[in-house]
Amino acid sequence: MNRTILLSGIVMGLLAIVLGAFGAHGLEKLVPADAVDSFETGVRYQMYHALLLLFLGIWNALDLKKQKTVFRLVLIGVILFSGSIYLLSINSLVAFDFKTIALLTPLGGTVLIFAWGILAYFVLAKK
Repeated sequence: MNRTILLSGIVMGLLAIVLGAFGAHGLEKLVPADAVDSFETGVRYQMYHALLLLFLGIWNALDLKKQKTVFRLVLIGVILFSGSIYLLSINSLVAFDFKTIALLTPLGGTVLIFAWGILAYFVLAKK
């Protein structure tokens, strides 16, 4: 499981770098400045959570079930939060109206908060 968590953190971090570069050098020419700012927020939170997964993957203090729980919550949260922000940021470039998925952003944020909270609980409950 540690390998899966580490690889997920690495891929998530790599994608954050690629998407961040795209946002800074390509997207700014295509969408308004506020859309670029939103896009960068998604990238930033994706990178924060990539680092969390790297930490989780090398930290052996949690049992496998607890690691999996945090891992899944982080993955789902980033997909919902950052993914929806990416899609909403490019809304003006595509025919599909991504505003219909706008509720996924706060849902993803809530899942990420829960991931951090459950991790804190696991650490505090550890004997």
